[in-house]
Amino acid sequence: MLSTSSEASARLRAICLALPEAVEKETWDDPTYRVRDRIFAMERNRDGRVSFWCKAPAGSQMILTGADPDRFFIPPYVGPKGWIGMWIDNDPDWAEVAEIVRRSYVLVAPKRLAAKFGASQPS
Repeated sequence: MLSTSSEASARLRAICLALPEAVEKETWDDPTYRVRDRIFAMERNRDGRVSFWCKAPAGSQMILTGADPDRFFIPPYVGPKGWIGMWIDNDPDWAEVAEIVRRSYVLVAPKRLAAKFGASQPS
């Protein structure tokens, strides 16, 4: 069963805004999620499909897109910087979405804030 775009957006928003100091800011006509003005996730709603893009650890982009190209993709603009895209309008595993968002948050958040969150940034 497919999620509606508003359901998918609401679930993504809840995951992102549950992170310490996370805020939502509309940019490029879509929500972006930031920590201290650094984007860690952005929702994209184009052509009737809902996805989110986020920063990924080194090497993850090729692993995820290679393993499941129906769910993961290399987004334009930020893809060359290692970001990944994931479709969320097709009943994704929301625990997996939350984990991917948390990883991106830790990669983007200042080290002291990431440490308070109970995670350390990859070296």
